Amino acid sequence: MDTVATTIIGHVGIGGYVDSYYGYNFNKPADGVNPYFVSSARHNEMTINLAYVDVRYRSKYMRARFVPGFGTYMDANYKNEPGSLKNMVEANVGVLISEKRKIWIDVGVLGSPYTNESAISKDHLMYTRSFAPENVPYYVTGIKLSVPLSQKWNAYFYLLNGWQVIQDNNQGKSIGTQLEYRPNKTMLFNWNTYVGDERSAQRPDLRTRYFNDFFWIYNSGGKFSATSSYYFGYQQKNGAPTSSWWQANFIGSYAFTETISLSGRIEHFDDNGALYETAITGIPGFRASSVGACANFKLHRLALLRFEARRFFSVDNVYLDQNQNPTNGSTLLVGSLTAWF
Repeated sequence: MDTVATTIIGHVGIGGYVDSYYGYNFNKPADGVNPYFVSSARHNEMTINLAYVDVRYRSKYMRARFVPGFGTYMDANYKNEPGSLKNMVEANVGVLISEKRKIWIDVGVLGSPYTNESAISKDHLMYTRSFAPENVPYYVTGIKLSVPLSQKWNAYFYLLNGWQVIQDNNQGKSIGTQLEYRPNKTMLFNWNTYVGDERSAQRPDLRTRYFNDFFWIYNSGGKFSATSSYYFGYQQKNGAPTSSWWQANFIGSYAFTETISLSGRIEHFDDNGALYETAITGIPGFRASSVGACANFKLHRLALLRFEARRFFSVDNVYLDQNQNPTNGSTLLVGSLTAWF
């Protein structure tokens, strides 16, 4: 989100972002929602995925951010949050606790460190989100400690309410870590962890969740860019065997000109019951892969037009066709116009 341009007035910065899209799923979901996704998930309608206003404050020793959001992404991803918390993309305040070491502590609703993709589509090589970010937190709530270790290494420590929640759903707290390594200006390596008790009133059987996330980003500013993500997690359950999930993806992009580029993605997601006890068709767990291509056109330095085709497939019948019969595949076409200021 820090890549969105802002107008600075004294210590205050103000910006905004609008991500509009039209998607068509050839399986024609009966409820108008592409299954297993919260980003750009509506079928056969022109709508807004995410629109927000970004208000920031920054001084030498303090920083704060308030980002109220709206759109189909907010409706789907924040549906379990109560009241006005449904519209909190970010809301946090930070204090510099060591001027010499540049150590900050931030408290509130924070952007998630997990995976190589966020909800902000303009920052990524493809318009739609991979399975990876759709199955980990897009946001976290709690305390973040930022500790620069050297010019190339940064460490972050999190004390959190839980796995993508603003209002806590149990009495326990969770711990997250993030380690960044930037060997040069073109490359980033990142390792994230999460440990926390996930039991709640809705899922009293859940116990400790363990998660490891690794990703790599390459961006030389030239013709070729790439990123890859791999993660795995384990979910303990009361009276049941520990279940697990993992995923891997690779995304590459080639720029033909300064304004036109083509991106491609290949990925696989495999869950034996950690997050998905059953697929929408009743099959235990959820396993699926996808391939896709996305044409990107920079209409302006603050506007991006994109067209993406994506094919989903599985060894199991985890999708429903247009007649609501189980099938093993799905095809999605999406067009998007995104602008920021």
